[in-house]
Amino acid sequence: MAVKMRLQRHGSKKRPFYFIVVADARSPRDGKFIQKLGSYNPLTVPASIQIDRQKALEWLHKGAQPTDTVRRILSFKGVLYLKHLLRGVTLGLFDEATAMEKFTKWSTEHDSEFAKRQESHKKSRTTSRQPIARRADRGSSSSRSAGSSTESASKASQSANENATAEKSGSSE
Repeated sequence: MAVKMRLQRHGSKKRPFYFIVVADARSPRDGKFIQKLGSYNPLTVPASIQIDRQKALEWLHKGAQPTDTVRRILSFKGVLYLKHLLRGVTLGLFDEATAMEKFTKWSTEHDSEFAKRQESHKKSRTTSRQPIARRADRGSSSSRSAGSSTESASKASQSANENATAEKSGSSE
């Protein structure tokens, strides 16, 4: 029996929410599954992912094949890196304590980078909101200034017309 780790869609139309599940490859996308590993919500910014690392690692060791999206999620959460490190332990390249030390170091670095990205997104989001309000202010002031500039242009053309008529009447006398 081929076992896959894949996303199971839930949520309403155009509002997806996914469960990360282990299922038989022959079962339908939203059908019967063996075990639920976590959830994935792509609508939040950044996308929120909850996953049980130990269960996912056990299923990877049993031979479950993740789909492309689930593979990226597992990679982002460090499950594939942990599997790689544990493979090094079984080959005798280093001991389990070293592997866990490397994983915790990677995890802290990854979490700090993620927090920086999340903070920069929040900052860009707040700064991107301010110009929209300014544009609205500019739009109302620019329409006022555009109106005043058309008024001044019409006054200038009236004075030019008066000067031209005065010159014509003065030159004919």
